[in-house]
Formats: sequence, structure tokens, C-alpha cells
Amino acid sequence: MTAPETVQVMAALGEARFVGGAVRNALLGVPVVDIDIAVPIRPEDAMARLKAKGIRTIETGLDHGTVTAIAGSHAFEITSLRRDVETDGRHAKVAFTDDWALDAGRRDFTINALYASPDGEIFDYATGVEDLAAGKVRFVGDARIRIAEDYLRVLRLFRFHAWYGRGDLDAEGLTAATEAKDSLKTLSAERIAKEVLRLLEAPNPAPVLKVMAARGILAELLPGQLQLVRVEQLALLDTSRDAVLRLAALVPDGAQAANAAADRLRLSNVGRARLVQALSGETISAGLSSHQARRMLYRLGQACFRDKLLLQWAGAPAKEEAWRALLQIADGWQAPRFPLTGRDVMLAGVPEGPEVGRVLAGLETWWVEGDFAAGEKELRARLKDMIGKA
Repeated sequence: MTAPETVQVMAALGEARFVGGAVRNALLGVPVVDIDIAVPIRPEDAMARLKAKGIRTIETGLDHGTVTAIAGSHAFEITSLRRDVETDGRHAKVAFTDDWALDAGRRDFTINALYASPDGEIFDYATGVEDLAAGKVRFVGDARIRIAEDYLRVLRLFRFHAWYGRGDLDAEGLTAATEAKDSLKTLSAERIAKEVLRLLEAPNPAPVLKVMAARGILAELLPGQLQLVRVEQLALLDTSRDAVLRLAALVPDGAQAANAAADRLRLSNVGRARLVQALSGETISAGLSSHQARRMLYRLGQACFRDKLLLQWAGAPAKEEAWRALLQIADGWQAPRFPLTGRDVMLAGVPEGPEVGRVLAGLETWWVEGDFAAGEKELRARLKDMIGKA
């Protein structure tokens, strides 16, 4: 609120209020990432006021009343007060208004329908402050109507409860979300993936995931027999809140299941590859020796080895001391560099061609099996010996 860029933008807009997550998080005392601002003027007027003060603007979504202001290194999303004219569960036609209560009435949850003036006065048109203090995630007004306006709110109920709720989910909201689960099929995979991954980043998503599974909602999102216990254990073992790793814990083992989940959520190529590598191929056991662990680290890479280790540990949480020792090896791993190249093999007398690769691979295998102890001198001697025997 007091950052120079924020003060500059708010002053340029005139009557403006902070809204939504920035207000909610400030009241909770947790970091504010995105700063959203609401104004009782049309987006064209907001842009004109900002430009008059030399603030760069981007037409983010004029039809829905949204522009973005860039001040310094900060981006501010500015939305004109709106009321819904027509909705179909995926898109909405809106009309602009200057009525703050009407704008609050079209928002999803009471804890997101909070506004604050530049000097910190709170405007609560529902029961947002009360619900925030109680850890209650409730829809504004009728839950069924709010969900019918945007079916993604089915998932947002669970995501926001995982982040901000305490105790049981709101009964009215849970009933409405369960009734609307079939409507999730109409949403794009990208919108679903964003909510699922944000849910998985919550401190402990397991309790909410169990409710979603019991209500048949998880089955609408991901295929296969989902591993709820493994996710719960992983959340206890690893506090990084890594969404893709937690997704891997939730999905059944095997490349087929990993690819099916990646297809359903349309993960990036990087996300898909990580999911498949974590859930297929070599497995890690608590009984690995240090030497075996280093060999696997060299083959798989530190990131993949760590993913596999945590998934195996979450699936078989006994032998904690052994798992923790392996994790310590992984966290301290620095991959050694194999000192020879194909050119060294050719200079040693092997003609250019496939044989160079075969010799080099055999030499590297010998080096790895020896726990990377051989230096360049020993490797050259071994290379000479290999060529002589050939």
C-alpha cells in the first residue's frame, strides 16, 4: 500500500480500492503477490487517467473491464466495477456499474469480496472479514448460482479451502459443487490444470483431495486409482510444495498413467517428461548402498533421483533413517565430469565410426562402476588396455 509505485497508480485513478487477494492476504498477514484494484469508472477512463500521469497501460481485457498498469517493475490489474448480464458457466457478459455492492455480489467467495481504500479502510459487503477469521470459505450468496456462473468455481472451492479454510468444507458449497461436477467436462484443460496445481501447492492438500475423491470430483479430473495416502505422506516428508511432484504422488505408477494425467491436464513437455520419469523406469529402495546411490544419481540426474526417492519414501514410509541418508547423498550430489571424449579414443587408435562410441561407453561404465575414482591417467591406461585386447 505504501510502495511508491502503488501510491502513484492509486493517486492517478482517483476513487479506487484494493480488492480480493491483496486485501485477504494483508488481513491474514501473509505475503501479497498480486495487487488487484477496482474502480467505479469505465476501463477507457481508467486508461486515460493512467496515461495522463505517464503510467504505461496494457489492454488486458477491455470487454470485461480489465486493464493492466505498469509502474516501475510492478504490474497492477485494474478492473471496472461490473455486474453479470449473461453467464453460461464458462464465459460472462458484463455491464459496468459504479455500485460497489453489485460488484461484490458477483464475486466467488466472501473472503475474496473484500475491498480496502488507499488508507486501509476495509469495505466488506458480505461476511468476508468474519469468514476469514473463522477459516470459512463460503460462496457469496447462493452457492448454486455462483457455480452456474462459472463451473471452475467447483475447483476453486476446494483450492481456497486447502489454502485458507479450517475444519470441514462449507456444507452448502460442497453440495452445490458435487451436484455440478459433471460440468467440469466443459472447461478447458488449461483452466483445470491451473486450479489443480495451485491446490497441490497448499500446505497440505490431502484432506481436501480426500473429500474430492469421496464426492467423485477427482475422478472427473484424473484417470486411474489415485494414491491419496502417498500424497498425504509426501506432504509430511517434503515441505517444498512442489505441485508436479505432488501430482506424481497422486497418480498411479507407470508411464501409461503418467502420460494419461499429462494429457488430461495438458502439461508442458517439461512437466510431462518429469512426471513420466518419476513414475516409470528404475526404482529406488531404502536398501541402496552409497555406491549404488551415486551410480543411480549419475545415470538419472539429481532432480529425477530425488523425485523417485521421495515418491518411494512416501509410498513406504518405514526405514526413515535409510531414506534420509539417501536424501542427504542426493542433496549433496555434484555430478563428476567424465574426463575423456571420442577424440581421445580416436587419438588412441580407434578409427572414426560406431566403434568409438562403443569404446567410450565401455570406458565410462568402468569408471562409474569404480565409483568415479579413476582419474584421467588411469582412464587412458584403461583405454589403451581395452584397445590392445580388442
